[in-house]
Amino acid sequence: MRDVSILGLQLANPVIVGSGLLTDQERNIRRLLEKGAGAVVTKTIHPSPPQGLDERILRLPVGMLNSTTYSKRSVNHWLHVLRSFAEDRLPVIASLHADTPAELAALAKDVETTGCPALELGISCLNEEDGLEDDNPDRVYAYTSETRSRTTLPISVKLAIGEGLQERVRAAIAGGADAVTLSDTIAGAAVSPTTGQLELGGVFGYSGPGLKPLVLAAVWQLRRRGIDLPVMGCGGVSSGRDVADYLSVGANVAQVYTALHTDMYQTLERILAETRDLVGPQGTAPLTTGRPQGATL
Repeated sequence: MRDVSILGLQLANPVIVGSGLLTDQERNIRRLLEKGAGAVVTKTIHPSPPQGLDERILRLPVGMLNSTTYSKRSVNHWLHVLRSFAEDRLPVIASLHADTPAELAALAKDVETTGCPALELGISCLNEEDGLEDDNPDRVYAYTSETRSRTTLPISVKLAIGEGLQERVRAAIAGGADAVTLSDTIAGAAVSPTTGQLELGGVFGYSGPGLKPLVLAAVWQLRRRGIDLPVMGCGGVSSGRDVADYLSVGANVAQVYTALHTDMYQTLERILAETRDLVGPQGTAPLTTGRPQGATL
């Protein structure tokens, strides 16, 4: 595979491990990179993560529901770990969020001092008490612009697909984003066959194969409408074919996460091998974004 670039990083391949429980430990991140991941995104770092939260996942026939939010590890812990990654020149992207734009900007400034090369703003978590809030373009702009004012690091803003996505993406662009990650989890629920009540006690984040056709459509539509900001496609990646499909509709790279909850390292190696067969000089999918065929701007 040819090298690919995103957020100022030159990556060996377009497969990035996304943010989640699996990327909450330094040893996991290092091992995922050793196994060949182009880059890894940390679990979301937050200055004041919720305490006593019962973080659970529920495996579904297709995909997964999860009630997780942010890393329970302290900011100081992560600053030490990110500094270690930077010293080893590892392609690790720090996922960040905070309760206010000013707090997020301050956190980003602290992270920049570690030598961390890039940020992903995880502002779309729908597992907080008030649910998903990124559907407000003003909110997206506020978090993005405030963070941009305090750091020179490349920034990707992670957004959930859904109503008003184009306006939210344009708000991220206006705020100074260098890329967007599409998509964060979307609202999902499952009913217990024994109790008739919602599993996990409510509506939480759905991830997995069911997201892929929705995100593919969203990326394709953004390109058709002339938005050329780099995109990290995310949702339902479990094979090299999925990676190639994301690149074909205009994503620059693809993030994989949910599939790695089964045989994490072996699954990643399989996806990378399949991607090598499909993508690059000898493959069928391009590594650069382009306007979809038939697009009119």
